[in-house]
Amino acid sequence: VQLQASGGGLVQRGGSLRLSCAASGVTLAHYTVAWFRQAPGKEREGVACITTPKNNVVYRDSVKGRFTISRDTAKDTVYLQMNSLEPEDTAVYYCAARYYDYCPANFGSRRQYNYWTQGTQVTVSS
Repeated sequence: VQLQASGGGLVQRGGSLRLSCAASGVTLAHYTVAWFRQAPGKEREGVACITTPKNNVVYRDSVKGRFTISRDTAKDTVYLQMNSLEPEDTAVYYCAARYYDYCPANFGSRRQYNYWTQGTQVTVSS
């Protein structure tokens, strides 16, 4: 099983990026998926989570109204659309998947997930 995250880059404050999470060896649509991020010197934190099959979503407070997590079942891909980016959003972003059909109350807990991608760097300049 492999998950792959892509779409990171360098953007100015107020800009947008869309991250993608795809899988090989499994059908991602069967998993609840979350996006995490880790800034230098900080712990990894959960950003957003989307359930299967109902696609219920949860966000951390600091990204509500700016980030949108979604799922394209036909492409078997999960996206994180990031708008109104701030320098504080600069981090390495990771996608993670778990077997269950709900986002846990502590969806930002790393041990809740079974599979992880490598990171993709997002840098927001001021």
